[in-house]
Amino acid sequence: MMKRRDFLATSLVVSSVAAGATLDADALAATTNRQTDIKPEYYELRLYHLRRGAKQKMADDFFGKVTLPAMKRAGVGPVGFFNVMIGPDSPTLYMLITHKSMESFATAAARVSADAEYRKEGANFLSAPATDPTYVRAESSLMIAFPGMPKLEVPAAAAGNKPRLFELRIYESHNKAANKKKIEMFDIGETAIFRRTGLQPVFFGETLIGSKLPNLTYMLTFPDMATRDKNWSAFVADPEWKKLSATPGFTDPEIVSNISSVFLRPTSYSEI
Repeated sequence: MMKRRDFLATSLVVSSVAAGATLDADALAATTNRQTDIKPEYYELRLYHLRRGAKQKMADDFFGKVTLPAMKRAGVGPVGFFNVMIGPDSPTLYMLITHKSMESFATAAARVSADAEYRKEGANFLSAPATDPTYVRAESSLMIAFPGMPKLEVPAAAAGNKPRLFELRIYESHNKAANKKKIEMFDIGETAIFRRTGLQPVFFGETLIGSKLPNLTYMLTFPDMATRDKNWSAFVADPEWKKLSATPGFTDPEIVSNISSVFLRPTSYSEI
């Protein structure tokens, strides 16, 4: 039976989502269903700001040996785990969780917390005292997949944990209309140019809940940094990209106010 505090926590999540993001999410999901008959996934991106030293190994064991198995038992996934390669706030563990529905997102934390094996195996991490915490702070955001790419694509290199790196990029806009226009730009042509020039996407998400709103977030994967630089150069020089990015309504000054990125390495247990 779900504990009262878990029930209350889940209720608060559902209420918060209903009060804010669900109108946009439901409208976009309905549009996607009409266009492709594929329901869009939801992505939760968690950042765990870790402490240097022995606690890093403790966190790695907890997420790989306790959290991931519990999420699989709860029917959540695939789940990606990444460490910062180039970017701010290192060490930080990035955790990308794939949800098939908004209900999955709203109830996943309670379902995992109710898992007896999770509580038992993760007791040391979960019950660390304030004088010796296992991590500094956690933050999260919720996204819905773009209509043009409603499902996350796990890189082939994830099988056997082959070498790969990831680039996570956030595009901020000055208002929601501009944010929607940038999403449209990806769906009508930019994503196709990405693929043709070797920029392999993992997911595209419209951020519903999080910081720096309104924004969209996406992830690309490469075998190495040299390939990344080569393929981005090919994209920037592409004639179709030059034409699309110069089209009135789709130019950067009109719809993008800031771009930030971080480079990530997958952990040995990441499913992505």
